[in-house]
Amino acid sequence: MNTKVNLAGIEMKNPVTVASGTFGYGREYSEFFDLSKLGGIITKGTSLKPRSGNKPARVCETASGMLNSIGLQNPGVEYFAENDLPFLRKYDTAIIVNACGSSIDEYVELCRILNTLDIDGVELNLSCPNVKAGCMAFGNTYEGVKQVTSEVRKVLDKPLIVKLTPNVTDIASIAKAVEDAGADGVSLINTLLGMKIDINKRRPMLANNTGGLSGPAIKPVAVRMVYQVAQAVNIPILGMGGIVNGDDAIEFMLAGANAISIGAGNFIDPYTSVNTVKGIEDYMKKFNIDDINSIVGTAEMN
Repeated sequence: MNTKVNLAGIEMKNPVTVASGTFGYGREYSEFFDLSKLGGIITKGTSLKPRSGNKPARVCETASGMLNSIGLQNPGVEYFAENDLPFLRKYDTAIIVNACGSSIDEYVELCRILNTLDIDGVELNLSCPNVKAGCMAFGNTYEGVKQVTSEVRKVLDKPLIVKLTPNVTDIASIAKAVEDAGADGVSLINTLLGMKIDINKRRPMLANNTGGLSGPAIKPVAVRMVYQVAQAVNIPILGMGGIVNGDDAIEFMLAGANAISIGAGNFIDPYTSVNTVKGIEDYMKKFNIDDINSIVGTAEMN
């Protein structure tokens, strides 16, 4: 069986990656399993300079998912290059850096630096529902997405995947902006904007009031958006949103995703990603599928 996929020019041994912000820089999960078993690792959102993130409380559970308002806390690209990248490069897996910024100039300068590093690609984060200013303004319009992507494309030779927010009216048109601006792929969906209120204190559970909803609750929305985007663009799609097993991954691929990311599932069970790899292989055996790429976008719609 062939489980290898090519995601936007990035060769991966299987279609399973881990979503930004749910896997750190891999160190904690390396204590549970060999990271080389993954098709790719997408790092925690990394910015030009260190960020302290939002004040607590920053995470709370919901009925079938979780809300987070971390605020893109990270040590900055210089620290990443000196400390985290050498660790990640010990493993035989694709390394994709999630890049975030608060202005076009920040995105450009960050990607100029990333272009010099030994990484396999960049996931440009244009969707930050838990940050009050910055990239949220870029990710909500065709013009904003196209402008940032175009400017980054000028300084980045490595594969460029753009991560989109689902908090828009027409996800297909936003994805088209990514394609028109020269990106190599699109990543979706990021978290849905949500809120939870403590009825005893009569205050929001999160200090930032709202946060990003992830987990099984958002999967049907994510599958729908992946399908819509697959009909609108010709570039590869990295699908995510509530995937916790091989069956979920296959559903996304049937909808049009070329590869998938495990997000909140990593918090439920640290082995979710490697179990998903096995689940995909089991599905291929069950239906005598020789090449995982052959099922992409093949769901027969009514």
